[in-house]
Amino acid sequence: MPSFMLHHRHAPEECPSAYAVWKGFESPLRGNQATSTCRFGGHEIWWEVDAADETNALGLLPGYVGDRTIAIRINREDIP
Repeated sequence: MPSFMLHHRHAPEECPSAYAVWKGFESPLRGNQATSTCRFGGHEIWWEVDAADETNALGLLPGYVGDRTIAIRINREDIP
């Protein structure tokens, strides 16, 4: 199955909304950790997910978050 890095950005004033929209949204991402810069003023969040395609990857996010997210196809590489 393909892997994607979901890269989300929001403005500082949107931070509370970006977290609140998860309440009641069913997703395997909910209740798990993500990589975030919000506490340090960057207001970006990343998730690494497996999904059939970009649309399904973005579908793991609530609409408000997904609308501000790009899905980047990734794979693991061995670095020599």
